[in-house]
Amino acid sequence: MRASRLLSLLLLLQTRGRMTAPELAAELEVSVRTVYRDVEALSAAGVPVYADRGPTGGYQLLDGYRTRLNGLTSEEASSLFLAGLPGPAAELGLADVAATAELKLLAALPPEPRSHASRMRERFLLDVPGWYRSADDVPHLSEVAEAVWGQRPLHMTYRRWGRQEVDRVIHPYGLVLKGGSWYMVAVPAEAPPAEVVRGEAAPRTYRVARILALETLSGRFQRPEGFELSAFWREYAKEFRERMYTAEAVIKLAPGYGDLLAYTMGADVVSAAMAGAGDPDAEGWLTLRVPVESITHARWLLLRMGAGVEVLGPPELRALMCDTVAELTKMYE
Repeated sequence: MRASRLLSLLLLLQTRGRMTAPELAAELEVSVRTVYRDVEALSAAGVPVYADRGPTGGYQLLDGYRTRLNGLTSEEASSLFLAGLPGPAAELGLADVAATAELKLLAALPPEPRSHASRMRERFLLDVPGWYRSADDVPHLSEVAEAVWGQRPLHMTYRRWGRQEVDRVIHPYGLVLKGGSWYMVAVPAEAPPAEVVRGEAAPRTYRVARILALETLSGRFQRPEGFELSAFWREYAKEFRERMYTAEAVIKLAPGYGDLLAYTMGADVVSAAMAGAGDPDAEGWLTLRVPVESITHARWLLLRMGAGVEVLGPPELRALMCDTVAELTKMYE
């Protein structure tokens, strides 16, 4: 356990430069006193780590010192190869680079981790798009990626929902791959005053497949300090789900239909509804309150359940279900 922590401390100093003892303690989830002991152990082992005193001081490695990549365990090495996605790498124009990096990493590993990593690559595959849908056509993805990396502004023609086309000059902050679709997180170069908070425009998301034309502009933009793509995306996804579900359906679910309902309406939604449900009735039916996008949309989803679901409310949804069933009955009589 301590050997693994010492390696983590060494790699932190190697990748981040100078770090204070409290910063290292927070990263390693240990006490500051433990950090002091670990740094002494590294120094005793010949690692050129030294401390700068004062309020701006901290620990750092001697300039030019690099450790070899030989501290990976078999499981850690395997996980790196499992994380490689050849499809997205190719879409970003990095297929050859990723393949070369993989070969170099394999060559640098000792025999046992190399064997584990090779088996991982042979036996596991990550296929991002869902069933019955293909990945988006994204001819402008590599150009967007270059602009994100180089902090270059972009002028784009973009097709919004409803097929409306708009022209935008944007500053791209990052790219996210979600369910087989690429999304660009960016801010308009000239945002309306209502969308500016503390002197900065709020980031928006754009589906890369909807970019119709793209031009990389001259100059560079400045990324705001403290912006973290992963944190932004987590918050955006949470708010998106909250905006999407604007109504609620009260239903009775027949025994054995839980998996079908989860497939139809989403596992997270149904799991939350199940958690708030009471005990089943004498025949095993559960009463659930399920969030839905709209009454109309809920009608089509719940019709898939057949006789496995009875809609109790709201009254307009129950009426819609009755009308649809009556139409189907008339059609098939």
